[in-house]
Amino acid sequence: MSKHKRQMNLNVFLMNVGHHEAAWRHPGTEPQHITDLGYFTRLARLAEQAKFDSLFLADILAVGKNVKHGAALAGLEPFTLLSALAAVTERIGLIGTVSTTYNEPFHVARKFASLDHISKGRAGWNIVTSGSDIEANNFNQDAHPEHSKRYDRAAEFLDVTTGLWDSWEDDAIVIDRESGTFSEGAKVHEINHDGHFFQVRGPLNVPRSPQGYPVLVQAGSSEDGKEFAARYAEAIFTAQQTLGEAQRFYADVKGRLGKYGRHPDELKILPGISAIIGKTEAEAKEKEQELHELIIPEYGLNQLSNMLKVDLFTYPLDGPLPELPNVEEINGNKSRFQLVADLARRDNLTIRQLIQRLAGGRGHRTFAGTAVQIADELEEWFTQGGSDGFNVMPPYLPEGLEAFAEEVIPELQRRGLFRTQYTGSTLREHYGLNRPVNKFVNVPLSRVSGV
Repeated sequence: MSKHKRQMNLNVFLMNVGHHEAAWRHPGTEPQHITDLGYFTRLARLAEQAKFDSLFLADILAVGKNVKHGAALAGLEPFTLLSALAAVTERIGLIGTVSTTYNEPFHVARKFASLDHISKGRAGWNIVTSGSDIEANNFNQDAHPEHSKRYDRAAEFLDVTTGLWDSWEDDAIVIDRESGTFSEGAKVHEINHDGHFFQVRGPLNVPRSPQGYPVLVQAGSSEDGKEFAARYAEAIFTAQQTLGEAQRFYADVKGRLGKYGRHPDELKILPGISAIIGKTEAEAKEKEQELHELIIPEYGLNQLSNMLKVDLFTYPLDGPLPELPNVEEINGNKSRFQLVADLARRDNLTIRQLIQRLAGGRGHRTFAGTAVQIADELEEWFTQGGSDGFNVMPPYLPEGLEAFAEEVIPELQRRGLFRTQYTGSTLREHYGLNRPVNKFVNVPLSRVSGV
């Protein structure tokens, strides 16, 4: 049994009935329960028993034309669900997706501060800039803002939200009943932000939360996304297909942190892995094929057409991809477009084969094998400079999570690669991250406004 001082961080990404696009058709899933708190409570408690660092909920602010054949885009709003799960769990982190393009900083800062208080320090924010016109159409806009402008807005959004989280110093509340003083006014600050996208006075109407800030997570891997992550993010959920790709991404992003005065350990890189687990490799491959046979080609074609910005319905399923636009022309998810285009070219895939390859993880690494084989794969990426851990994406729920928790995690624990018990109580402690210093502490009072 190998022993490693450094251990993996493992997050579980809960996607309704699972990550395979046909999971809702699988007899082992429960699509009728995707709005049932009891269902998510079972999943959250299972993940906590397995000692996952955190669970993560995705979000998109629209429903596409493919809703007829897929369950992925229907479900509960993340803040509401995570607040409920905070009450039925004790240690596992709770990460929710919120867009900086279609929200206001004050709303988001207030909600995450509240979730961090409710959970006693387990909140995390997956920061996205959104990626489609159909989302813009739900927010009084005809088209999605240009890619770089979305990241400019996101950067200012983060400056405002972190300022609001700092607007209450940790010891601002005194509760002196005798004098009638609830809080020390000089320790509650206006931020008076006047920027290109936002004008925000502050302070926040929620006192500073247990973690100071929620853990800041980011999922973009474009040039803009990597630079944003190097400046702000404390964890990245990313997609790579090969160890070589993962190593290059890891070195690239970690190498950018120095110019922002950050240490490489301050950012955890967690590639996605969607694992189908069998007692034997043959059994795992059989399970994978059973899922692939449930794929509805129309759904896959629509997903792929949207991703690549080409109408693939006019091309034969068993033929190659047509000529694709240049990545600079893509105003959605540039990094995922490039990953899929590269995958199709590298492995000479037909459209049907590409749909199958993407069905389990939308570009994230998929792997069918035994628990030992999956642990081998994860260990190699972790020890060879490809990751700090993984974003585990069960292909179908609840069975996929049960198998990972009961078979893969014990194997990782036997190798000394993953915790056997929680040693901290906050998400920052799980990830080995420091609590942010309040930017108003030790600032001369003449430079800030007290209320």
